[in-house]
Amino acid sequence: MEVIIRPTADAASDLVAALVAKELRARPDLVLGLATGRTMEGVYAKLATRHRDDGLDFSRCETFNLDEYIGLPGSDPRSYRHYMDTHLFDKVNVIPALTHLPNGVAADLGAESRRYEGLIKEAGGIDLQLLGLGEAGHIGFNEPLSALRSRTREKALTPTTRRQNAAMFGGKLDDVPKRAITMGVGTILESKRCLLLATGSSKAAILAKAVEGPITSMITASALQLHPRCTVIVDEAAARSLKGKKYYRWIFDNEPEWGKYREEL
Repeated sequence: MEVIIRPTADAASDLVAALVAKELRARPDLVLGLATGRTMEGVYAKLATRHRDDGLDFSRCETFNLDEYIGLPGSDPRSYRHYMDTHLFDKVNVIPALTHLPNGVAADLGAESRRYEGLIKEAGGIDLQLLGLGEAGHIGFNEPLSALRSRTREKALTPTTRRQNAAMFGGKLDDVPKRAITMGVGTILESKRCLLLATGSSKAAILAKAVEGPITSMITASALQLHPRCTVIVDEAAARSLKGKKYYRWIFDNEPEWGKYREEL
């Protein structure tokens, strides 16, 4: 695991977008795992700008989102399908049939979960998985006590997660679904590369536990410590509780692989 600290949330989003663009240019048929939430909106806006201004091509890539609310069809403006269409898919030249999210209104959610796992396998696995960090320490909707080898499945959402996501439902907590379909922790860990973005002071305490604390199913993001190629990108506000900040800053300032980004950003 690497931790990269950038001065602001916008700078952190810039770096994430630059990394995605580099991977996509190197491999136009990239299989890209995507996340939702307010933290990702800046990344998607920057990717859309790179498509518009620099010709970043999405026409051959295939995408898989982490999760979807149960009970919301894709046409619902509060669904993650609608979120992705609004913030990214409608602004780039991705082929709609190659953009995948779990079906939250499937008649058989178990079968839908198995179907989704099968689609990922058929695509050859996820090359680059974007991740956010929930205030309960989760990745995807893998809430506390999710098995670290779990697969795509139905999952109950914690009160913390539902409160965190209430803004997307007009602030009405009662309207936030209580369950979702999510990729499992094991599914995520099979991605060839993981890229987690966390910004803001509200993420500081849980980020420190996930990155520097013990690996535990109570904080599913801590499982990323097991991944052979995981980069965590944060802003100063989110980094404030990290004990290794001096070393993490040294990595970005000195490691050759980050030289191009130091010049570009």
